[in-house]
This record gives sequence, structure tokens and C-alpha cells, in this order.
Amino acid sequence: MQYQRVRCTINEKPTETIVDVRASLTDMLRNDYSLTSVKKGCEVGECGACNVIIDGECYNSCIYLAIWADGKSITTTEGLVAGDGELSALQQAFVDEGAVQCGFCTPGFLMSAKAILNSDRSWTDEELRKALSGHLCRCTGYENILRAVRKLASTHSRNGTC
Repeated sequence: MQYQRVRCTINEKPTETIVDVRASLTDMLRNDYSLTSVKKGCEVGECGACNVIIDGECYNSCIYLAIWADGKSITTTEGLVAGDGELSALQQAFVDEGAVQCGFCTPGFLMSAKAILNSDRSWTDEELRKALSGHLCRCTGYENILRAVRKLASTHSRNGTC
């Protein structure tokens, strides 16, 4: 086996670890950093449960090699929580709109929603549906999720917070 050092920033904290060059970013985040919001779902980039934000863009971490994260800034759902433990406005919108359902797909949806909100543009409902379409939710919570993102997108466009 071959191993490589990976230095990156995870949830605003500089990190360093040694990984098998074949390991996925999902495995590194879960196994080396105990970031269990990054879910192992399909492991082929189809369900969105493992989504994380890397340098401002949303990626399926199951098909992103851990070694590619070297020098990158990664945000997981754990990185959304404020330092005092309070939920972010995005997380609270999901709670308020009943968009959490069973919770398995929620972290991936939150990461996609964060990327959408960080894009700093206006979104139509159709565009939001398409942007969130890379997720599988067995609890049929799509409408509640869309409502939470739409609610925050309109607030975000007015005051720039999420």
C-alpha cells in the first residue's frame, strides 16, 4: 500500500494526517476526524449523503480521493454549528420547516443548500429543485427541504446571512 500526507483545513481547523492513496475523502473525514455527519450511502456519488463543501463548491466526498484534499478547505455539517453550539440559520430553517425527516440525508442536503446560499444569486423554484436533485431522500421530504432552502434564500438575498 502507498500512503500520503494530507494537510487541509477542516471546519476552519488546520489538520494533517496520513492516508492510503486509495481512500475516499468520506473515509478520511469519518475515520480520521470522527466527522460522522458525512454519511456513507451509495459510495458511488449517486445519493448525496456524503456531500461536503471543498473550497466553496459542493462535492460527493465518496468519489473524491482524500489525497485530492491536500491544501483545500473543507466544510462538513459539523462546521455549520456556531462556536456556542447554536444551530446555524440554515440548520434552524430545516428544523422549522420539518425538513430533517429521519436525518440520514440531511447533512448532504445542508451542504448543498449552503453552497446554493453562498452562490449569492437569486434562485427560481425550478433552479432550486435542480440544484438539490443530486440527493436521495427515502422519507419524501423534498418539499419541506425545498421550502427551508427557499425561505433562507429569500432571507439570505436580503441580509447575506446563513
